[in-house]
Amino acid sequence: MTLTICTIGFTKKTAQQFFTLLTGAGVQRLIDVRENRVGQLAGFAKHPDIEYFLGAVAGIDYLHEPLLAPSPAIRDAYRATRDWPQYEASFLRLMQERNVPQAIDPAPYDGVVALLCSEPTAEKCHRRLAAELLAGHWNAQGHAVGVQHLSTHAKHP
Repeated sequence: MTLTICTIGFTKKTAQQFFTLLTGAGVQRLIDVRENRVGQLAGFAKHPDIEYFLGAVAGIDYLHEPLLAPSPAIRDAYRATRDWPQYEASFLRLMQERNVPQAIDPAPYDGVVALLCSEPTAEKCHRRLAAELLAGHWNAQGHAVGVQHLSTHAKHP
């Protein structure tokens, strides 16, 4: 299996920027890793609109994967403390409790996929942690998996 896991956030992007980043990277499927996909502040990224726009504008498939979403308790603790190392540790512990990455079917990830969340960049977002966790697991199994963070800001390795 050869694949690229891209990550993208919709915040601080216009719809044009968002879809241009996805199509420019050759994304074939977007995997939504948000727990709450219907918030009013999500704009064009609100479900079910995002699923429609992805197909109509870019020919990209849509999948929701709530196993990769942080719990409300983890999000609330981070909002209260802004302690990123604690957030990372809590999120990775939650992934272990959920048996991720073993519980994730790799089939939908074949090719070029993008993990979607709200944060404008990947540095302090769970989508980066999820992408790295999946890539590490599948690379250890002998697959060729790369991670690319899509952003209108400076490129992130």
